[in-house]
Amino acid sequence: MSKEYLVTGGAGFIGSNYVNRLLHRGERVTVFDNLSRAGAKLNLNWLQSTHGAGSFSLVAADVGDVESIKDAARGVDVIVHLAGQVAVTSSVLDPRKDFLDNALGTFNLLEAARLSGRQPVVLYASTNKVYGGMDDTTVRETATCYAYADLPHGVPETQPLDFHSPYGCSKGAGDQYVRDYARIYDLPTVVLRQSCIYGLRQFGIEDQGWAAWFVIAALLGQPITIYGDGKQVRDVLFIEDLLDAYDAAIANIATASGQVYNIGGGPRNTLSIWTEFGPLLEKLLGAPISITRADWRPGDQRVYISDIRKARRDLGWQPKINVENGVARLFAWVKQNKSLFS
Repeated sequence: MSKEYLVTGGAGFIGSNYVNRLLHRGERVTVFDNLSRAGAKLNLNWLQSTHGAGSFSLVAADVGDVESIKDAARGVDVIVHLAGQVAVTSSVLDPRKDFLDNALGTFNLLEAARLSGRQPVVLYASTNKVYGGMDDTTVRETATCYAYADLPHGVPETQPLDFHSPYGCSKGAGDQYVRDYARIYDLPTVVLRQSCIYGLRQFGIEDQGWAAWFVIAALLGQPITIYGDGKQVRDVLFIEDLLDAYDAAIANIATASGQVYNIGGGPRNTLSIWTEFGPLLEKLLGAPISITRADWRPGDQRVYISDIRKARRDLGWQPKINVENGVARLFAWVKQNKSLFS
């Protein structure tokens, strides 16, 4: 039996991919998006051309619009909350907007879910930035990357929260509100602290979506700036694996409700942002890539790798697409669709 889904930020990179999946399997979907992001209208056009006009409902509104989000939440079974401000650098430049979009926007969404009378499942796309700089964690430096000295499985969900940057604060506030609405209001909510997600239909920019941005810039001959020494390490997760995690959380909501999960590539899917990713990209491009260097940016972690064992235990989920295959698929898609980026 099909469900009624509300996907906030449904015209974005992650949202449009999930809406596509939901429509393919016959779910009823409402996309809630203010269409401010680059690529949003392109993603909507793609969804409509793939599934037909009228295949989903669109609410072109902002999560700051209380009445619009309340109306959209009525009668839904599942809410996937992806809308918000997504870049650390933007949050530093305009912390008030960051707060309104992320902290207050998430609160508005939760209230809409609570007042809907349906007790819908709520998935919240949180971030590894809630752990901050992890200054108490020993990091060692190798020739090509940084690594944890004492966390062989990566960062667990029990790592103390230390919101660093306005973005970390706003997303962290939403993270804790979502968790508490399960405890106080018995709303079936799940917090997914996502690491670096990449994949098809990602219109990455320098401030957000770095893997896609490097691929786009390399193929279009645009300048690439590396902040810091390029040895910063992230665990990266291909979009299809992330969507599998969403499905697994919903399917196992009796277990997942009120829980927090780190969702990333884990120790088997890591890349340093340039000393390792650069050679991989140059191999795909078949040519060397020129870069410029700049100082470290605020809140930039030298290493972040998710411990994903809890999600594997509770949800039966783990990544299936490795770094080499995932990056090759992203590269091929950008190369085939270069006209979308001009």
